[in-house]
Amino acid sequence: MTNTAQIGLIGLGTMGAMLALNIAEKGFPIAVWNRTTAVTHGFKAEAGALAPMITATESLAELVAAITPPRAIVLMVPAGQAVDDMIADLTPLLSAQDLIIDAGNALFHDTNRRAAAAAKGGPRFLGIGVSGGEEGARHGPAIMGGGDKADWDRVAPVLNAIAAQYKGEPCAEYMGPAGAGHFVKAVHNGIEYADMQMIAEVYGVMRDGLGMQAAEIATVLRGWNAGVLQSYLIEISAEVAAATDSHSGKPMLDMILDRAGQKGTGRWTVIEAQHLAATIPAIEAAVMARNLSSRLEERLAGEALFGAAPQPTTSVTLAQLEQAMIAGKILCYAQGFALISAAAKAFDWPMPLPDIARVWREGCIIRSSMLNDMATALSDDAARNLMFAPFFADHLKASHGDLRAVVAAAALAGLPVPALASGLAWFDMMRTGRSTANMIQAQRDFFGAHGFERVDGLADKHGPWAGHGL
Repeated sequence: MTNTAQIGLIGLGTMGAMLALNIAEKGFPIAVWNRTTAVTHGFKAEAGALAPMITATESLAELVAAITPPRAIVLMVPAGQAVDDMIADLTPLLSAQDLIIDAGNALFHDTNRRAAAAAKGGPRFLGIGVSGGEEGARHGPAIMGGGDKADWDRVAPVLNAIAAQYKGEPCAEYMGPAGAGHFVKAVHNGIEYADMQMIAEVYGVMRDGLGMQAAEIATVLRGWNAGVLQSYLIEISAEVAAATDSHSGKPMLDMILDRAGQKGTGRWTVIEAQHLAATIPAIEAAVMARNLSSRLEERLAGEALFGAAPQPTTSVTLAQLEQAMIAGKILCYAQGFALISAAAKAFDWPMPLPDIARVWREGCIIRSSMLNDMATALSDDAARNLMFAPFFADHLKASHGDLRAVVAAAALAGLPVPALASGLAWFDMMRTGRSTANMIQAQRDFFGAHGFERVDGLADKHGPWAGHGL
């Protein structure tokens, strides 16, 4: 087999197949391999006009032989051991200058480890976060790269070509060494969790608090999508609310079991935030809510024991719900960018925050009209918390009262809004100059003699409790 392909791809599941078609469509001949040979040949057979750009191979050796050296091979296989196994199988077939690109949802610690191993003798290794789902993979995802900058630059022409475009700019960017790209992708997914949860919460207030039907809710969401909240997630939420189940004729939403799945990236984000002492309560609440949704039997038992919580409320308006969503969205993005900033300092990664906001403007799941303003605010002052930037501070000044009203009314009616409530609590703590942590410091000193700082600057760091100062 002649080496005519410019790039290779392993793993022709939904995302891998769509990404391969995207690469071929952008003019890059590609060789593909899947563990099941029939899938490989079926993929090429169904590629239509793009089939001549695709070389279907039946073994890893055949795949490697089909690619022009120095080779670049994209892995689209499940995160974890499958990636390590594939690297182990490929390594004897590749030269030190060949490049393996993990484009799956990898834990960034794994990417760090793989990059360190590759640096000892190759093949080279690049970890890229890819967001956009099936549609994004096929027509243009957001791409977040991590590894050696020279390796990124080498494949950047391909990645820039297949990425989503925002006003002619590719939504693909180098984030830093080793696992930086996968870390940014994890934070993206954490923000995604929070955004989805907050939309679900306002849906719940409309459904259970205001007694609205799914079609009415769809109309409201479509209206919101024409304003400040314009985003992919609001757009698709309106579409699912408007959809009718073909089997029952009822609203599709009413037929879907309320047990949400996840692949773990949101959980990774929360764990890393704890390690970095970064505060992301809205994202933490969203991960908690998704975990709790899976405990359906316990929730039903709780309802039977305590009575159904959601009660109608007349103290919330649709206008207040919209403003609450605006405030909540700003707060969860601010938390996400603050986490990335903390990681940049801890790991000495460049993490270009304005560029990250620009990468997310198109192609990815959290794409939103707000991201352009976020990129501008971060360009003005990347070290400043996003909620303090004048544009977003003005929005919060105008909307936090409605967020407070919604959270309060929901609490009184038993309508769970954990992400919105956590966002509000974070906002209130972030604007409280004199917190209650002095009590905690006093407690710590009382039981453990940990000491404290004094507001008057005196050196006496212990209180007059029993056993102190004697």
